[in-house]
Amino acid sequence: MEGKLIMNTLKWNKTVTEYLYILIGATIVGLAYNIFFLPSKLAAGGISGVSTILFEMYAWSPAMTQALINIPIFFIGWIAIGKDFSLKSLVGTFWVPFIIFLSTDIPLTVTNPFLGALYGGIILGVGLGIVYKGNGSTGGTAAIAQIVKKFTGISSGYSQFIVDGLVVIGSIIVFNLELTLFALLTIYICGKAIDFVQLRTSATKLILIITEEEEKIQNLIHKSIDRGLTKVRSVGGYTNQDKTMILCVTEQQEAVQLKKLLQKEVPSTFVIFVNASEILGRGFSLDKYYGQKL
Repeated sequence: MEGKLIMNTLKWNKTVTEYLYILIGATIVGLAYNIFFLPSKLAAGGISGVSTILFEMYAWSPAMTQALINIPIFFIGWIAIGKDFSLKSLVGTFWVPFIIFLSTDIPLTVTNPFLGALYGGIILGVGLGIVYKGNGSTGGTAAIAQIVKKFTGISSGYSQFIVDGLVVIGSIIVFNLELTLFALLTIYICGKAIDFVQLRTSATKLILIITEEEEKIQNLIHKSIDRGLTKVRSVGGYTNQDKTMILCVTEQQEAVQLKKLLQKEVPSTFVIFVNASEILGRGFSLDKYYGQKL
């Protein structure tokens, strides 16, 4: 009974965290639109790009345009992705135009298309990446990109790039070629930022250590950086001698500390440092020690 209560509490905490991710990310997306894209006339893909084009042609409200277009796309997401995704998408889908409406007259704006593409792309990608970490969407082509990801396995960033690219290419009819190229640059930067937020690239290191002094290195890892490790029995391809390959995942600073210790204590050891995209498990996505409360 107690175990079931703990599991329900953890599930509730996870759900609340995911909705907070969606609200925070969607707020960033809405602000990025009014600060960077609309003033710079960058139709940076998606429904926001469509609303920028319609604003330029007919002075239609971007917030209202996005809200209306997102209604049918929301039901597509409901059918293709599932109830849980679409409930979270409902929050993100209509929170973005709400933030755009609230920040319509925001005094902080960037009209230079290069700066808008560079910094707007980064901030938009961070916002969308946070939304995706909450397993949600901001609607529009972002929802379509999630559908593409589900059925093709393509990363969220590249799915977004493909879908939004089609919208940007169409924008050349309204805007000049230069602005269209800047908009394409925005989408590329945004895609990279999305993947960076979701995968947390370079935040952790996978360290491969091939050695004959496994006990000494094991003690170094345990005592100096307090990390776990995995030992794999291996054979040297040149010497045919038995060796041990130690796999250890660390944070960036821990990797630097361990590198210095290995160079000092066992300088002849063969060591490889690899960027780890995302680590799931104790010490990273879970608490480090089993006795800790989650």
